[in-house]
Amino acid sequence: MKNFFPFIILALFTTSCVVSKKYDPARKFSPEELKEDYTLFKNILEESHPSLYWFTPKDSVDYYFEAGAGKLTDSLPEYKFRNVLSYVVSKFRCGHTSVMASKAATRYSINTRSFALPLSVKAWPDTVIITANLNRKDSNVSRGVLLKSIDGKPIQTMIDTFFNHLSGDGFNTTHKYQTISNGGTFRNMYGSIYGLRQKMKVEYVDTAGTLKAATLDVYNPGADTPRLRLAVKQPSKKERKKMNLQATRNMQIDTALHTAFMEITGFTKSSGLRKFFKQSFKKIKKEHIQHLVIDLRGNGGGSVVLSNLLTKYIAAKPFKIADSIYAVKRKSSYKKYIDNYFQNRLFLMFLARRKSDGRYHFNYYENKYFKPKSTNHFNGQVYVLTGGNTFSAASLFAKTVREQENVIVVGEETGGGAYGNTAWLIPEVTLPNTGVRFRLPLFRLVVDGNAPRGRGVMPEVPSLPTVKDIRRNADFKMEKVVELIKENSKKKFALLDAN
Repeated sequence: MKNFFPFIILALFTTSCVVSKKYDPARKFSPEELKEDYTLFKNILEESHPSLYWFTPKDSVDYYFEAGAGKLTDSLPEYKFRNVLSYVVSKFRCGHTSVMASKAATRYSINTRSFALPLSVKAWPDTVIITANLNRKDSNVSRGVLLKSIDGKPIQTMIDTFFNHLSGDGFNTTHKYQTISNGGTFRNMYGSIYGLRQKMKVEYVDTAGTLKAATLDVYNPGADTPRLRLAVKQPSKKERKKMNLQATRNMQIDTALHTAFMEITGFTKSSGLRKFFKQSFKKIKKEHIQHLVIDLRGNGGGSVVLSNLLTKYIAAKPFKIADSIYAVKRKSSYKKYIDNYFQNRLFLMFLARRKSDGRYHFNYYENKYFKPKSTNHFNGQVYVLTGGNTFSAASLFAKTVREQENVIVVGEETGGGAYGNTAWLIPEVTLPNTGVRFRLPLFRLVVDGNAPRGRGVMPEVPSLPTVKDIRRNADFKMEKVVELIKENSKKKFALLDAN
């Protein structure tokens, strides 16, 4: 038992725990406390969530609720209770409903770094490749090798287990594979679900195709952290703001390709996107740019108004956001646990109207058509880059422009649903005993009732990961776009020559 690290140690570093001195990450909550929180969790979702049974039949949802309740027969620490909730939530197939740590746990994790599985990965069907090993001196289990098992657990078994704790829209798996591939998610989930040992046995296939085994040491960042902080010069507040804006939205122009590359990682209201779009499209027109690449691979969504604004610069004809947008309740019996309850209640009272179906519809956006921009509208060739992280409002943009003649969607299926999602107003709910939170979307948004249910926006030109691409650290989707731009340019020149 000496070489075991309790899972709770990992939870401090990975998922979320509290930073107040009073917070004890090892504290266990009694079955009575857990059951009280769980009952609230179930009742609030059944009362106000508009899409519990959209992709999963009610009898199945009831079964998973009962299965979750059956796991609360003994005392549990917060992280294990969260595991129970995330398992149940994943069965709703709603990407906007998710479980979060208590605020205390979150504060704690910000200031606490502890032992962790050292591996990050890139995952897609039938393949998991290691992209980083925090133990830099480990020359065996390094970037580019194919991960096969950890401590006897086959990698596919681990992925299947992780999927049972990840939210996603409908039957989409691209988003779940991408989530596992994001940052430290894989190592965090491994520790959260399986726990950690000081040394773990790993099977992998090296770059020569040989199956090998090695011993992996747990990662301990403690000794290096203080020196790391001293060695890095911290940017000023002004510099940080500039860096954050640049990371959120930026545009580069390649004059040789006559192409503008626009990256937008979120439609957040604090990113100055209105000014950015205005200046960018003005510059594109001034410099007679023929090709525009809009990179939405890292865009998790945000304001539909801002997503809509981008669409106006690209759309060739009037467009709409949704066929229907509605909530099932105007008020809740559990308002004291719901964040921003009063503001959301006002929205529902004054902007949502009850119709004959008994639901509260947001009439303004239902079947409303928006006109494209007349000033600095882009009429050239557009390439939209998508992937599993393309979610929510970013998927709405991709869905709206995809069928347009001068638009080509390149990459992978979006994480966000093409048929619709459950979002718009998404308050947090805080459970009183554990402090665990969950997101509660209040509106069902049907984007296109004719779209395939449960899938994302499909690329017209697929560009999928390969082992070779990951090993050479290639931006293979961008490479595909550049290839298409060059082919398009050659065709235009050939037509000019023919004339």
